[in-house]
Amino acid sequence: MSYTGPGFDPPQPRRSLRGPLTVALAALVPGALLGWAVYAAVDGPGNGGSSAGASATASSSGAPSSTTPSPSGDRKPSASTTAEESPSPSASPSAPAASGPLKGKVVVIDPGHNPGNFRHTAEINRQVDIGTNRKECDTTGTSTDDGYAEARFTLDVAHRMRALLEEQGATVKLTQDADRPFGPCVDERARIGNAAKADAVVSLHADGSGAGNRGFHVILPGAVDAGAADTRAIVGPSRDLGERIAGNFVRVTGSAPSNYVGGGTGLVTRKDLGGLNLSTVPKVFVECGNMRDSKDAALLTSGAWRQKAARGISDGIVSFLRG
Repeated sequence: MSYTGPGFDPPQPRRSLRGPLTVALAALVPGALLGWAVYAAVDGPGNGGSSAGASATASSSGAPSSTTPSPSGDRKPSASTTAEESPSPSASPSAPAASGPLKGKVVVIDPGHNPGNFRHTAEINRQVDIGTNRKECDTTGTSTDDGYAEARFTLDVAHRMRALLEEQGATVKLTQDADRPFGPCVDERARIGNAAKADAVVSLHADGSGAGNRGFHVILPGAVDAGAADTRAIVGPSRDLGERIAGNFVRVTGSAPSNYVGGGTGLVTRKDLGGLNLSTVPKVFVECGNMRDSKDAALLTSGAWRQKAARGISDGIVSFLRG
């Protein structure tokens, strides 16, 4: 998601990554960063390889389909699906849970934005209550310079995650599956997770920051008690969820934490996002990379890398739910 959209403040000035970076990362993901260093030296995150043991495989050949400009200034994907993208799922919100270590657990995956948002600017610009103030219902999201849309990316990773988590026995629900014209709004996204009594909710995004800004970060809810928002009970478990996702994301993808927010920790706490403020269950946002940086974009547009991202996030969720 772009920081220029609703609920996204401009990124803080880039901080020095020397000294504090090493200490912070070591505290966040002990062992995982060593794996990242070894991985980067012998294999590298951009080699197109898939995560070991991943069940939902994807071809590493081909490129995202052609795009056409949208009224929002982003570009919308064509209707065709490339071999790199996971197949479209059934219309049902979730498949019957299999037996496994996560049987009885409910996970809600929130694919950021919606491919149809740009056709409904009046609706997504409508103000909704997020507890601390009012913000727009949603945004169109960002895209790579070549027009690969964030909304398309988030759905693809969500489908891959659903397959992985259902294999573990979890009941998985999506807040949207391109099965509605636009949205849902950020307040409804929170209500979907709350109504499902989810054990964990993860909102998927990709950033739209400046070129040269690279890496992933996980956004955690801050302590908010205002209006309809009260996150105090979920701040602790959400941090646990976020830290486990960050560590596993490094381990599986080989990607480094953001070099432009989070002080090198890969973790950012915010109080201005309705999807977090209104949640009553553990929830985090994952910004998987920066679509406006060419090196990150090469990863985000790779089906093989998206499978790694899905595996890393899913492994973090599994770790959190198993304790």
